Formats: sequence, C-alpha cells, structure tokens
Amino acid sequence: MAEQLVSVLAGALSGSLSGEAVCFIISLLPILELRGGLLAASPAFLNVPVAAAVPLCIIGNLLPIPFVLLLIERILVLMERISITSGLALWLRRKADKNKDKIVRYGFWGLVLFVGIPLPGTGAWTGSLVAALLHMPFKKSFSACVIGVMMAAVIMYIVSYGILGAVFA
Repeated sequence: MAEQLVSVLAGALSGSLSGEAVCFIISLLPILELRGGLLAASPAFLNVPVAAAVPLCIIGNLLPIPFVLLLIERILVLMERISITSGLALWLRRKADKNKDKIVRYGFWGLVLFVGIPLPGTGAWTGSLVAALLHMPFKKSFSACVIGVMMAAVIMYIVSYGILGAVFA
C-alpha cells in the first residue's frame, strides 16, 4: 500500500516540483514519513541522488515532530469536543494506547526502536504521539525520535538504493 501511495504522490507532484522537493514533502507526511520519501527518491521512482535524498528526507521527517510532541495533547482535547473530529481523536488515542506498552517497557530505547524499525504503524509521527500522551520529557522523546529516524534512514537507504537500485539499474 505504501508503494502505491508513494507512486501516486510522486507522480502527482513531480510534474510541478523537483524530485528533491517531492521527497521532502512525502517525508513530512504521517504514515509515509522518511520511508516513503526515500522510496520516492529511489531509482524505482524519481531517481534523486542519495546524497541529496537522505538529508532531505531526515529533515522532512523530523520537522513536524516537535509540534506533535508539544501540541498533540491540546489538539486531541479540542478534537474530542467537536463531533466531526471526535472519532479521529479517539482513533489516535487508541493507536497510541495500542503501542504504548512497547515504549513504556523499554523507555528511551523502546521509542528509538519503535521509530527506527520501518514497519507499518511505526515511525516518528506515531512514536511522538505515544511519547506525548505518556508525558515523556520533550528532550528525551525528541532525542529518541532523532536517533530512530537516523536508524530508519540507514535501513531504508539499503532497501531503496541498495535493493531497488540494483533491480532498476
């Protein structure tokens, strides 16, 4: 599913934006994040040079995280008061509750692994959501997200440029 979404977004945005800008924008988005940005940058899609793609995707993935950590609790409370958005707010809280045991059990390193291992439903957005709802200190949770995003960048570099690069070379 992520590959299809990356393909659609890369195709829609690449006509009016550079490949670098497309990778950056995709990396900003929840669900796709850095994984989607590096996949879009790969030889299979936009063929953005790795030296440009990796830093852009890391920055794009990390940029929203401080806002999530600092503001998500207030935003969810506001969303719960509005009937149209209350369902989404409850869904986000359930998603955080479902993942909090993994983070609570291992603390800082649990959050690093949760953000860094590129599996469906994990990543910096969800990790920072859980960290914020668990009231983890900002510095600790942001640092864990930074390390996790770097870890995900290495893994996705190998997948996007190593494996896919070999297939599409």
